[in-house]
Amino acid sequence: MFDLTGKVALVTGGSRGLGRAIALAFAGQGADLAINYRGNAAAADEVVAAITALGHEAIAIQGDTSAGREACEAIVRAALDRFGKVDILVNNAGITRDNLMMRMDEAEWDEVVATNLSGPFWMCRAIARPMLKARSGRIINMSSVAGRMGNAGQANYASAKAGLIGLTKTVARELASRGITANAIAPGLIETELTADLPDAAREFVITSTPLGYIGSVDDVAAAAVYLASDEARYVTGQVLGVDGGMMMGS
Repeated sequence: MFDLTGKVALVTGGSRGLGRAIALAFAGQGADLAINYRGNAAAADEVVAAITALGHEAIAIQGDTSAGREACEAIVRAALDRFGKVDILVNNAGITRDNLMMRMDEAEWDEVVATNLSGPFWMCRAIARPMLKARSGRIINMSSVAGRMGNAGQANYASAKAGLIGLTKTVARELASRGITANAIAPGLIETELTADLPDAAREFVITSTPLGYIGSVDDVAAAAVYLASDEARYVTGQVLGVDGGMMMGS
């Protein structure tokens, strides 16, 4: 596997689901972790304990990335104060507020865009200076297949995730000269807490739309993140890696 020994990773929304799996996968390859969480301190502490049990250092950092520039700068500063550097940033924090476009209210739109797009922008901005100084770094943004193809009932989510792809490519261009890469991962349907209550009909539709014929796991996404965080991906930047069972094949 890919060696992340000596690296420090900051994972937003790292207390559960995809964020937890990515954090544990990084630790399994030798990284120390800063686990950002918004409200579930117990879950964040559990991830920290699991990483510590693997023999690596970890801290939990409370902070709401949707709250804007100052909140994101505080999260990055806490990680830097503890570890002295951040080699890898994973913008994973995300929410859904699904509704049909004609029924979607202002709060449903604003909350999703603030968390899924504005938060990653401010985190990228906050991490850029220390990475530029170090002349190295890995930024990984968690997009979605919805951001590549749209999805009925998710105008807010699909728009934010599509915007995140544009942000990723822009950040990649702006920071490339200093050895910093920025890439996005676009998962298809993955078994998490967010998808546990998906109706059977919707689940079956996704499965039949996926060439591999099954729903992915958080470990599938975590493995992609480990690769993009590694030295082996040093020549990969501005890319969107689909972890979707072939759903977006050819797109």
